[in-house]
Amino acid sequence: MSSEKLPHLLIVEDDRALQKQIRWAFDQYETLTADDRESALAQIRRFQPPVVTMDLGLPPDADSVSEGFKLLEEVLTLAPDTKVIVLTGQNDRANALRAIALGAYDFFAKPFEIEMLGLTIDRAYRLHELQQENKRLQSMQQPDVLSGLLTRDPALLRVCRTIERVSSSDATVLLLGESGTGKEILARAVHESSTRRGERFVAINCAAIPENLLESELFGYEKGAFTGAARMTPGKIETANNGTLMLDEIGDLPHSLQAKLLRFLQERVVERIGGRQEIPVNVRIVCATHQNLKSLITDGGFREDLYYRLAEIVVNIPPLRERSGDPALLAHAFVRRFAEEQNRGAMTLREDATRAIEAHRWPGNVRELENCIKRAVIMADGNQITADDIGLSTAQPPEATPLDLRQARDEAERRVIITAMARADGNVVKAAELLGVSRPTLYDLMHRFGLK
Repeated sequence: MSSEKLPHLLIVEDDRALQKQIRWAFDQYETLTADDRESALAQIRRFQPPVVTMDLGLPPDADSVSEGFKLLEEVLTLAPDTKVIVLTGQNDRANALRAIALGAYDFFAKPFEIEMLGLTIDRAYRLHELQQENKRLQSMQQPDVLSGLLTRDPALLRVCRTIERVSSSDATVLLLGESGTGKEILARAVHESSTRRGERFVAINCAAIPENLLESELFGYEKGAFTGAARMTPGKIETANNGTLMLDEIGDLPHSLQAKLLRFLQERVVERIGGRQEIPVNVRIVCATHQNLKSLITDGGFREDLYYRLAEIVVNIPPLRERSGDPALLAHAFVRRFAEEQNRGAMTLREDATRAIEAHRWPGNVRELENCIKRAVIMADGNQITADDIGLSTAQPPEATPLDLRQARDEAERRVIITAMARADGNVVKAAELLGVSRPTLYDLMHRFGLK
């Protein structure tokens, strides 16, 4: 085995003779050495060795254990998975137990038997490997928080990457997109990707609740605050404490409540209706709307100061008609899903149906497509869904064409490849047949245009 593949073992020892003896005895490892705290930390930062053996008595005061304990704490902070085996004096059991309490893996009293130390080092390596494998398996089992989105469109993929990046912060996120583009899926993804994922995700649609009830829904009320208030009821904001609150259709929030929401965002406290107590609430806010908030600000329908409180991170979600290849891609997925739900067996889209789906503008976006496919699955006579089952116009709207010839050619090739892949339901062999090229050629073209 080459030295590059050998596992690292760090030996922290100021006695050069003992250091050399340990290195000679454990040549099955790529041994690293350090004789003081600073050099040991440098090796830890550079190599992160799975196992470390270290003497507690280190320069500049080798007769004291203070430097050794300081190093032990720093190693376990920098690399908490590293197994540290402490080497102590013969009558130093108290310090050995203290080292174990701080997080050391094991201890050996000097002088020690190399064979016994070797067995302990081997066990430490095996434990480290098992823990790393366990972490890897756990990460593989983590659900994909964006699994509800199916796309090959570069613009929507960039949106997904943005969601993944902002989720770790507590910044307020404003999702802008037409109705049916998947704003709630992305809002839930923000929550599930964050440190709040174990807490509640609470959603409220500001357009679906009458204005006279919305305030009590958001902020809650005390017993006797109004007729019918028979008991104290916390609002949605308070219910979402430590979690995430989604304010859907925030553009429809009544002007009278915008000031109260702004105060909450500034102070992070709520007052229930009929109450006088300020209740602190720790909640992450995600908002969504299909409206143009800046136009509403100009018209006086939305507060500018509230907008800038909500728009810390603004995410624009492209409509389905602008997502190349996605209508056919989603249609195939919906056919499989609804055919299973309706016990229709294996169903497929015929080519004329796929063409009709690609030509439609989908003003209702993914929600409209989903309903259309569900209806077609239920109504189709056989196991193939036709254009008549879909019931859409096949007229193709005109598209603006770039004047740069190379750009136009590249864009046309890229669009045709995406369309073929979507029509073939991701099958590269079928897509290559549709395009009239070999499979290696299609792979080369996909690589050229950054398609997966």
